[in-house]
Amino acid sequence: MLNEEEKIKITENGLAELKAEYEELTTVKRPENVQAIKEARALGDLSENAEYDAARNEQAVIEARITELEKIFERVEVIREDEVSTDCVSIGTNVKLEFVDDGETEVYSIVGTTEADPFENKISNESPIAKAILGKKAGDVVTVNTDSANYDVKVLEIMAQ
Repeated sequence: MLNEEEKIKITENGLAELKAEYEELTTVKRPENVQAIKEARALGDLSENAEYDAARNEQAVIEARITELEKIFERVEVIREDEVSTDCVSIGTNVKLEFVDDGETEVYSIVGTTEADPFENKISNESPIAKAILGKKAGDVVTVNTDSANYDVKVLEIMAQ
């Protein structure tokens, strides 16, 4: 985990997504939740009021995420698209890899930890595969070290996101 002084690297798109989430939470979700709490409170006895408990739990989740986003914004280092080079793998690039043992290919977007989404092939710069390929050039073959196994990948192509 990062310490409080470390910068959080994020692409411009990733920052825009986090800002949109923050805006949604503070201008839509929070006010809706305040209204839900008021309505549940109006139902009477709070000790046996499931609606009130649910609204308070939702409030805790919303406020925790808002706080988390605010801390991210304080420490963010934006990776600007126009400053990303495709000469080597870095945060903000897409990379086409070949898995040497089976010949399968896959394209990954290298992003900061807050943007990672394996279902969209967005991998964190701190993931084992990204750590192995960061700084590598097209044609390089590297070994990815994981807890369960090691495997080789070949960098086929590096593209802008």
